[in-house]
Parts: sequence; structure tokens; C-alpha cells
Amino acid sequence: MVSATEPAIQTAGVTKIFRDFWNREKVAAVNDLTLEIAPNEVFGLLGPNGSGKSTTVKMILGLLYPTRGVIRVLGEHPTHVKIKQRIGFLPEESYLYPFLTARETLDYYGRLFNQPRQVRRQRTDMLLEMLGLGAVAYRRVGEFSKGMQRRIGLAQALINDPDLLILDEPTSGLDPLGIRLFKDIIAQLAQRGKTVILCSHLLGDVEEVCDRVSILYGGRQRTSGRLSDLLSRQSLTKIVAERLSESTVNKIRQLISDSESKSVLEVSTPKDKLETLFLRIVSEAQSAHLQTGGAVATGKVADFLREGADGENVVAELIAAAAPAARPAAVEIAEIDPAPAEVDEAFLTGLTDDAATAEPAESPTPDPPPAQPSPEDRGVIDSLLDTDRKDHDA
Repeated sequence: MVSATEPAIQTAGVTKIFRDFWNREKVAAVNDLTLEIAPNEVFGLLGPNGSGKSTTVKMILGLLYPTRGVIRVLGEHPTHVKIKQRIGFLPEESYLYPFLTARETLDYYGRLFNQPRQVRRQRTDMLLEMLGLGAVAYRRVGEFSKGMQRRIGLAQALINDPDLLILDEPTSGLDPLGIRLFKDIIAQLAQRGKTVILCSHLLGDVEEVCDRVSILYGGRQRTSGRLSDLLSRQSLTKIVAERLSESTVNKIRQLISDSESKSVLEVSTPKDKLETLFLRIVSEAQSAHLQTGGAVATGKVADFLREGADGENVVAELIAAAAPAARPAAVEIAEIDPAPAEVDEAFLTGLTDDAATAEPAESPTPDPPPAQPSPEDRGVIDSLLDTDRKDHDA
């Protein structure tokens, strides 16, 4: 993992210019972008459509080369093969093989990371259970709804327990249950020292999970910093108390007016978020064991994504548990090239004796020779041949 002092991602003056066929400058998608994202940080990359977010992500992944500038990812160049197995990526659109089942899809991506079979099975089971897809594990992904495909896409981004997780519009198509789970996963990864980059237009979700944000517009960074600093309105004071009577509220208004020469701008009753109401209704329905044919909320993050008791990564433990026991060489040879079975000598002797005493088989009767023509028939034939010769000579 990246040390606590080394940035997980660092860019300096990164610019990406797309050109047309004649090598003329077409558009500057990213212009002089400088970022520094630390480990154990959830970073929000925000901006309207066409602001350069996707281009920046592709350059971080090594899929695009910057026109100028420097990028370092996990201490290496973005195209370095060594860091690829430490990165998880969920693109804006889920590009999955529709003919594979959910379980086969996760097993396939686990194979790409050379994970042992036992590790793949354990993680696949955990991720399917975590994302509420255990009941549809053997259904083809092509039959899933968009939200269920996003869940599988999120699972494939987590199958390698990445040090760096990049999520591009991860909650697109997800229901509130999936969004809540996605937030819980990000919180667990941050506790384990992982780095998460989140690109989303759902600013409420970004506000809840991100530590810092950078807002892009026209390919340039317009502002960047901690959310607590950017959103704080220092010119106002908020007081929250238990419900007060109207007379007490009036006294507070008068006290503020007399002592501070200022007025109370608003007195209101706090409200729950719609998400809170939605999750409560669904939780009550699940507690009543009502049936559903879709994804369910488990409320549990996969064990290998959670921080262990000693704070260490549990991947080593899974690999150690998955190591197959050594098999005897004799057993392996027997399975590959089995020895021929021994032949019973007495049995062969019996077969030989039977063959010697057996009566010889009768030879088949030959076919009789063809019948020869009689002298009378021969005289007729000769006369016909003589007549044919005379006609031919004439």
C-alpha cells in the first residue's frame, strides 16, 4: 500500500488537448490541472457535463496520455503494469458479458487478477450476498435491470480489494438501498486506508461521503478543498434545541435583538431526508418477510472489505487458507496415466485349451462354375457371327 506521507494520486500541470485530422487544436478537455489526493481519502471530482472529469479519470487510469504535465498513481506512472492489480474501476456504463451469470462474471474478473480458486469463491459469495444478489447468482447478467447490473459492476470493481477505487457515476440506476450500501462500502474502504475517487452529479451523496472535492469547469479547476470549509457559512449561527413554545421563541428573538442588535432569520422544525423515510419503510417490509423478486438490502459489507481486528489486509489469510494440500506423486501419476490391470494367467490358459479342442468350422461351399453352351447352341452362335461379318464386309 501507499505510505501515509506519499500521495495516492498526484498531477502537476496536466493538460489534454484533442486535435482533428489536420492536427489542429479541437478542444482542450483538461487545462493545467494540479491535484494531490492522499491515501485514506474520499475525493469528489465534480463538474457539469463536458468539464473534463471523464478525461481526467482516463488519464489517471493510463487509458489516455496527457498532452503535457505529469501524473503519478500509487507512486508510479499510470501505465505501469505493477499498479493495475491495485486499482478498481467502475465506469459510467456497465460493460459486462450478457451471456455470463452473476457468479461467472465475478469469477472471470477474479481470474484476471490470478486469484486462487478458493479466494475467488469466497469473495464471489461475499460480494453477491453483500449486494443482495445471492438469489439471482445463476441468472445471466443480460437479463438484469440496469440497477442490478450496476451492482455487479460495483462487485467487479471490488473483487481485488483495491487500494485505489475510481467510481464514475456509481449510483446511476441504483435504488436507495444500493445507494446506502455504496456509501457504507466507501466508509469501510476509507477506514482501511484506501483511496476513493468519486465522480457524480448527485451532490447529496458526494456531500455525505467525500472529505475533499474539486470542481471543474471548462477543463479548469475552479475550486478545491475540504467540504467542511467550502460549505461552512461563517456569517450565520445555527441553534438546535428541543421543541420550544411560541413564548420562549419570542423571548429568544427579543434577547438576540437587544443584546446583539440582530434579528432571527428563521425558526423551523427539522425534517428527515426522503432517503431516511424510504429506508425505514423498506426495513419494516423486510422485517415482515415480504417477498420480492429483486435485490434486497443486507446491511453487511463483505468481510474482506472490512478492517480486521489488527487492521491488516485479510487477503493473505484468504490465500493461505486457499492453498491446496500437497498430493502424493503416485496419486498424480495414477490419475494421469493409470497402470494396466494384471491379466489372469489361468484364464488365458483356459481360453487356449478351448480353442484347441473346438471343432474346425466348415469351409463355405464354392459357387459352381458357369454353364458352358451346348454344341447346338454354339452352331447357332457361329452362324449369327458369320452373318454379321458378311453384312459388315458388304
